[in-house]
Amino acid sequence: MSFFDDLPGPAERPRQPQQLRPGWSGPPTDELPGVVPLGAFLYSSPRMVVALKLVEVYTTGCLLDLVWSIRRGNESGQEWREILEESFNRPRSSLDTRTGLQLGVALSDGTKAAAAIHGPSSFENSNDVTGPVLTTLGGGGGSNNDEHTQFTGRYWLWPLPVEGDTQLVVRWDALGIPESSLVLSGEQLAEALGRVRNYWSE
Repeated sequence: MSFFDDLPGPAERPRQPQQLRPGWSGPPTDELPGVVPLGAFLYSSPRMVVALKLVEVYTTGCLLDLVWSIRRGNESGQEWREILEESFNRPRSSLDTRTGLQLGVALSDGTKAAAAIHGPSSFENSNDVTGPVLTTLGGGGGSNNDEHTQFTGRYWLWPLPVEGDTQLVVRWDALGIPESSLVLSGEQLAEALGRVRNYWSE
C-alpha cells in the first residue's frame, strides 16, 4: 500500500445554489443565440470606420458586436500614439458615458439608453428595472501597428426590442467621429429570436 492511499480526501463542500442573474446584466448562459449577420457601417470615412458586425439574439436581449478601425494619415509619431491610446476605449468611469466611444439606442416607443460600464446598480431591486438598458460587456481584442489600429467591443441591450425598429447611435469626439446611426430591424431580430436554442431543452 502506498503512503498516500489512506490519506483523507478533501472535505465535501456543500453544493451552492445558482443565483438568478437579472436580465439586464448579460445574455443567458444556457442559450445558443440566433444571429443577425448585419455587416453595416455606423460611421465610415476614408480613414475611420465604426461597424456593427453582427447581432446575437437571445430570449431576453441582444448582444451587439462592434468593430472600429483607423488608418494612419500624416500624424506624427506622438499624434499616432495618442490615437492608439484613445482607440483602446478604456473605461474612465462607470458613471461617465460621455468619454471614449459613446453608443446609444433609441427604441420605437421613444425610450433611450446610453452604454455604461455597469448596468443598473446591484443595490436596486432588479424587478423594478424596466429598461432599456445598454451595458458594456468588454472588448473582444484588437491590434495596432504604425499604420493601422482595430478593436472590437460587445454591448448588451435588454430587453430585446422586437416591436418596431431600433436606432443605434454612435459618437466619438476625441477621434472626430460625429453622431452617426443605423437602424436595427425589429423584424430581423424577431426572426433571429425564432432560431434561439436552449442548451438543455429536449
